[in-house]
Parts: sequence; structure tokens; C-alpha cells
Amino acid sequence: MQTVTFRIWRFKAAQIDPPQFQDFKLSVEANMSVLEGLEKIRQEQDQTLMYRHSCHHASCGTCACKINGRERLACITPIKDLPARPITLTPLDGFASLGDLVVDMHRFYKNLSADWSYLRESDHPGPSRAPREVKPFMRFENCVECGACVSACPVTPESEKFMGPAALAALHDELEKSPAKAADLLSLAGGSRGVRWCKSALRCSQVCPTAVYPARHIAELRRRGERSTK
Repeated sequence: MQTVTFRIWRFKAAQIDPPQFQDFKLSVEANMSVLEGLEKIRQEQDQTLMYRHSCHHASCGTCACKINGRERLACITPIKDLPARPITLTPLDGFASLGDLVVDMHRFYKNLSADWSYLRESDHPGPSRAPREVKPFMRFENCVECGACVSACPVTPESEKFMGPAALAALHDELEKSPAKAADLLSLAGGSRGVRWCKSALRCSQVCPTAVYPARHIAELRRRGERSTK
């Protein structure tokens, strides 16, 4: 085992305000993740530490935060793979802080329409055949709604007007699945909150933990929009 220092951004309204860093030293095992380190701190040193987690295997996106300045999922980030010491943890950018590493995700979800489908046909159904009453095997979209792309985007922390990379990627997926909605979806993508805000920094794709590559979706929306106006 080795001893590492976690430097964690702490904030609690009327308690730890203004925000400040707090250091925690802990002994970690070789294959421990950052999330497991947070769990150890909460259990052994400070039960008031606030962070989100659920699945522990990169399926829910709730543990996203900035680890040594980069947006990551804490549950799949091994401590041994982080050369910088201390390990610095801060909340995602572009969201209101609720406490410590927890942010208010309402801004993220309000840009995702409830009418858009979260399902798509499975890429790898395996050797099994779908039952007669089921046409293809289906699966969820890759996006785990972690907010990492929104935090990394140079535009979203500055402007509430931009839908953001995750919403535009979901919009493009819906466009592919529902051609009949093309006019309305392209109008939304090309509107005042859409692709015009994107600076093509590509940071959203660089930090996405599930290879959604939002920048690619935004670029395709731009091409589709340009073709539709010719």
C-alpha cells in the first residue's frame, strides 16, 4: 500500500463558504479507483464529504468530476494512473455548486427533450436471435449523461444560451432515428441555442468516457443544416 494525498474542493453554504481545498491523506491499494478513495475518506475521516456515485462501472455518469484538472469518471480512474500528486478533485465547471463535488445538473437535463429516444438498435446482438415479437435487439445510447463534455466545453461555462455538446449529440441521434422530424430538429440545431455557439475546440470529445464524440455529431449537424438551406 502507498499513502497519497487527496486535495478536495470543499463547499457547503453557510458552513464552508467561501470554498476552499482540504487535504486528506490515506493509504491506498494498488488497484484502487479515485471513487474508492473518496469512499475511504468518507468512511474513515469525514462523513460530511459530498460526492455522487451509483453504479461503480461507468454506466451512470454520476461520479463525474475534475481530477487533476480533467473531466473524468471517478469510478474508472485508477489512482495509480495519476502521476500528479496530490490528486486534486474539483466539481465540474459550468454548473452551480450544491456542495463539495456535487453540482446541480438541471441545466444539463433541461436541454434534453423527453420526446427523444434513449434506445437504438444494438451494434453487437451476438449469436442469439431476437424473439419473434421483437424486431431487433435494442440497447441504450452510449451517453451516460455525466456532464463531462459540458464542463470541458469552452462555451458552456460562459453562456446559458448554448444547448451544449451532449444535447446536440442527442439531437443528432434523434435526427438519424426519426427522419420525419428532420425539419424541426435541424431548425433547433441551427437556432439561437444551437451549433452556432460551438468553437470546434474538440474538448467535449476528448473527455467523453463512452466515446460519444459530441464534436462529430455537431459537425454533422452543421453539414446537414447547410445542405438543407441550399
